Amino acid sequence: MSRYISQRIASLIPVLFGITLLAFALGVISPGDPAEIALSRGGMSEPTQEQIAVMREKMGLNEPLPVQYLHWATNALRGDLGISYSTQEPVGEELGRRLPITLQLAGYAVVLACTGGILMGILAAMYKDRGLDHSLMGLTNVMLSFPGFWLSLLLILLFAEILGWLPTSGVGGVRHMLMPAAALSCATTATVARLTRSALLAEFGKQYFLAANARGISKYRLIVRNALPNGIVPVITLLGNYIGGILGGSVVVETIFALPGVGSYAIEAIYARDYPALQGYVLLTGVLFVTITLMVDLVSLALNPKIRLGGKRL
Repeated sequence: MSRYISQRIASLIPVLFGITLLAFALGVISPGDPAEIALSRGGMSEPTQEQIAVMREKMGLNEPLPVQYLHWATNALRGDLGISYSTQEPVGEELGRRLPITLQLAGYAVVLACTGGILMGILAAMYKDRGLDHSLMGLTNVMLSFPGFWLSLLLILLFAEILGWLPTSGVGGVRHMLMPAAALSCATTATVARLTRSALLAEFGKQYFLAANARGISKYRLIVRNALPNGIVPVITLLGNYIGGILGGSVVVETIFALPGVGSYAIEAIYARDYPALQGYVLLTGVLFVTITLMVDLVSLALNPKIRLGGKRL
């Protein structure tokens, strides 16, 4: 098991290197001179060429690209992601203040996707080819077809404007997170429901389940104690893959619901051409995704120690 963990960590090192290259490249290939943009945001509407040259030297932009990347990556390892052009504050500090909001939103979305999706999958499997099964699977088709921004607007119209049950924006507790989390988790919930149904149906056809059911053990008890634990590993793996989508989807959802998370921070950075902020966002979300992927692999390994690596049992 320790060998598997070591190999998984080693395999993620090139991925992390690629993420740092991508984040660094955003500042290189983006239009405009970073030195001129920094001076303009600092209060100089029309900086002179001499001022731009001094700023380029100060920012290290005259160095070869490999040297620039090395300096940038070294600073990033220390938590120094540069200064935001828009706010003139350290990007790392701004992301640190906003990250808990995004993690809270993602956490609620994952909880909704797990509980709602697994429950729907269990009910659909228990009533296979019956009315409830067809209704739930039809509902998943609808959920998968909803664009996140459209669903967000629909939820605001229904639960905030018409019914007045939930606030439309801001941060203040669970009530503020319900609609954003529901919009963010909708498609993932549907996918979890389908995968749970398929996994349970596969377990229903196995010998242990048929024999236990023939002895009069209730189907519900077998599902909770045997079928669901055996079939939950692919569901957890799927959630790990979809968490990246949840983090990406938070960009739109946070903007619509005016949540001050890292997603809305990225949108603000794009509009303002704030390249250090955008670089920090890409690096942070990439590292988060890699970390979550590793954690999901370890959870899957703990639940199913028969995972094979290279054709050998661990």
